Amino acid sequence: MSADANIKTIMSVYEAFGRGDVAAILDAVTDDVDWAAEANPAVAPWHGVRHGKDAVAKFFAEFGSTMEVEEFTPVSVAANDNDVLTVVRFRARSRATGKTAAMDLHHYFAFRDGKIAYYRGTEDTAQTRATLQA
Repeated sequence: MSADANIKTIMSVYEAFGRGDVAAILDAVTDDVDWAAEANPAVAPWHGVRHGKDAVAKFFAEFGSTMEVEEFTPVSVAANDNDVLTVVRFRARSRATGKTAAMDLHHYFAFRDGKIAYYRGTEDTAQTRATLQA
């Protein structure tokens, strides 16, 4: 696929995230997708490496039940025929503590046959931990 097509896919995934449309996100990933927002699962319930669409659906369920997104704004995108890198301005509130985290997220997506086959995200885990702790 082209860089432009890959960017269009990521922007549609981000729009689906904003609508809470997990089914549309799952349509954009491969059946064997390798997905992780922060690979170490010790900080937040949605962290850790996941494989397959069911595991990605669980990622979004765990994130959504824990955090309420207040801002999710892509501010930079770079791409080639296989990869997309983004920076996203992000703010969310913990449903349990009411505390807010605001940070830039960094996302890396690798494509295979027009679908997301690999995703890694990074965030300020210290801030995430502080937001989740009572």
